[in-house]
Amino acid sequence: MSLNQLLQRVLQSVLTLIGLMLVVFVLIRLTGSPVNLFLPLDASDEMREALTAQLGLDQPLGVQFGRWFADAARLDLGASLWHSRPAAEVVLEALPHTLALGAIVLTLATLGAVVVGALAAFRPHGLFDRLASAGSLMGASVPDFWIALMAVLLFAVSLHWLPTSGYGGAQYWVLPVATLVFRPFGVLVQIVRGSMIAAFTAPYIRTARAKGAQNRRVIFVHALRNALLPMVTVAGDLAAQLAGGVTVIETVFGWPGIGKLMIDAILQRDFAVLQAGILAVAAVIVLINIVIDLLYPLIDPRVRGQT
Repeated sequence: MSLNQLLQRVLQSVLTLIGLMLVVFVLIRLTGSPVNLFLPLDASDEMREALTAQLGLDQPLGVQFGRWFADAARLDLGASLWHSRPAAEVVLEALPHTLALGAIVLTLATLGAVVVGALAAFRPHGLFDRLASAGSLMGASVPDFWIALMAVLLFAVSLHWLPTSGYGGAQYWVLPVATLVFRPFGVLVQIVRGSMIAAFTAPYIRTARAKGAQNRRVIFVHALRNALLPMVTVAGDLAAQLAGGVTVIETVFGWPGIGKLMIDAILQRDFAVLQAGILAVAAVIVLINIVIDLLYPLIDPRVRGQT
């Protein structure tokens, strides 16, 4: 990707973020005013009107968004009503927990899928291939929340091996990681298997085998390198999904990440935190996509000539 293409991609991403935040800004205000939740039930109308004016909620939506955008351009995303702190500070405390969880899940899923998918593709329709295909399809199909609830019921409630929720030492990571790893592992196994089967039929593989290359080298050097492009593409999509889609799992396990934070912000109508959280997740997803685009030419030189 050339510098001009990179700059164009960044500009498109910025415009996309602005459009997204405009839609989010309007939609979350349709949920109602936070004034009724923040003030006591016996608050007078004067108190409600004063707080509404203080928050700027008495202004037209266009004016409100213009003020928010001007402040956001100065990296001021507003203050949280419930945390009494800058919203950006609250979000930046929660975001690393989600990113760390997603990074561990994606790393384990990718490494496991490479090994299982490559071995399954080496002998298509064999016993290992059939078991791997069945297991990966099941992992990609079973809902995360069902796995989470069953894991809590078995390992935390019945066996008392692991805590039900919370954040701390290694024991608190086991259930969230194990729950989230099933879907990306299942999807990536299918991608790696299909790509490797196609790679094994290529002439360069037959040449390597004719030269006496060991099966391990044929699988994990020659074939895998040429099957990386679709795997990286799908892994990028899965990383984006993990960055923005672990809300249910974080809620089930009480994980102090961005997903749980945004659920709480929705219930509390904490507009500043919700807007900052969505902006942070969207920015991470955009960054992931740009990194994937930059990796393409490094993985496949043929892509380099097209950029």
